[in-house]
Amino acid sequence: MIALLETELLTVSESLVRRYELANGLTVIHQQIPATPVVTVDVWVKAGAIAEPESWSGMAHFLEHMIFKGTDRLPPGYFDYVIESQGGMTNAATSHDYAHFFISTAAAHLPETLPYLAELLLNAAIPDDEFDLERDVVLEEIRQSLDDPDALGFQALIESVYQRHPYGRSVLGDAARLLERSPEEMRCFHHAHYQPENITVVVVGDVAWELTLDLIDRHFNLFPSRTDCPQTDIAIEPPIAEIRRQELCLPRLGQARLMMAWMGPGVEELRTAYGLDLLSVLLAGGRTSRLVRELREERQLVQDISSSFSLQRDSSLFTLTAWLDADHLSQVEAVVGDRLTELANTPISPSELARYKRLLSNDYAFSTETSSQLAGLYGYYGTIAQPELAALYPGVIQSFQGDELQQLANQYLSPLRYAMTVLKPC
Repeated sequence: MIALLETELLTVSESLVRRYELANGLTVIHQQIPATPVVTVDVWVKAGAIAEPESWSGMAHFLEHMIFKGTDRLPPGYFDYVIESQGGMTNAATSHDYAHFFISTAAAHLPETLPYLAELLLNAAIPDDEFDLERDVVLEEIRQSLDDPDALGFQALIESVYQRHPYGRSVLGDAARLLERSPEEMRCFHHAHYQPENITVVVVGDVAWELTLDLIDRHFNLFPSRTDCPQTDIAIEPPIAEIRRQELCLPRLGQARLMMAWMGPGVEELRTAYGLDLLSVLLAGGRTSRLVRELREERQLVQDISSSFSLQRDSSLFTLTAWLDADHLSQVEAVVGDRLTELANTPISPSELARYKRLLSNDYAFSTETSSQLAGLYGYYGTIAQPELAALYPGVIQSFQGDELQQLANQYLSPLRYAMTVLKPC
């Protein structure tokens, strides 16, 4: 029998979304969409890079690889064979806050495919021989990231921003430390973190909730025996109180990069985070945005400039990146500082604000059209915050007024307090 401790109803896109917490602590989120005969199962685990002790850097991402190496009942590669033979697809990803694994398949094949996903996640064997082989794959990913100037610069930037918090570590990990790790340690990490209270199973598509709960209750029930593993030390990151500058000289670099970053609040201040998202697109979110228009279109000081806002559980990250001639670095940095000062002190026109509200609201609509997009949205919010918050974004964005955004710019986007990484050709 299915044991439910909690039931909540969500309303997203005028469709009923159900959230259940089973007796073992596992969370289930379900939405039936009869319009299309497909289904996505997306399993989110609170076992990202911040769960690693520093000496185990890269363990969470490495485990993502090893999950697919089978169990005592499934040989390596058999899971992919089953999913692909049913016309489905599967993939996975690891971030600082989570790891997640998903399958998309025809709804009629859910009873044949979901059990295999549960088997992999709960009973990963992590074979010794496969561990050594797959570690070489992960080490090659690390080497490739070191050959990517944008990835190299971004990692240096976040290390400058997060000097205490694990967000400053690379999700891929450290090559030397990965070489010291063992299959036994990975099994310990898996058994410690892949437990029901850390897992959210999201099912979206043309499948009834009764069948969904029955399948999950039957196949996500026998978890590995819990183990005690070294714990990560998650220190509170103090605000940036000065301009932190660093410069990297890279051979064979065609153009210089100017990367700037500001730290914002995490999910505990979601409205503030959404306001910073709105400021991000206003500054450099498209051809008509302020910095793109001035620096690229009018003054031609950069080849391109873009902004990014990343919401994370403990702290959000606001970044600006410009691709430009090295001779223009100081000038562009000065212009960005002037525009931030202007943003904090000059009212935003209603027409400009309306344009970027509309842009973000449309982006949200376009990103919630498919079962896989919706499953990812629910799983993401369900892992770092609460799943019901997934539906609030458009309404919160539309509620902002110019004076509140000015206050946020003044508080979080100071031209005197940020981290900066410059990449120059050698």
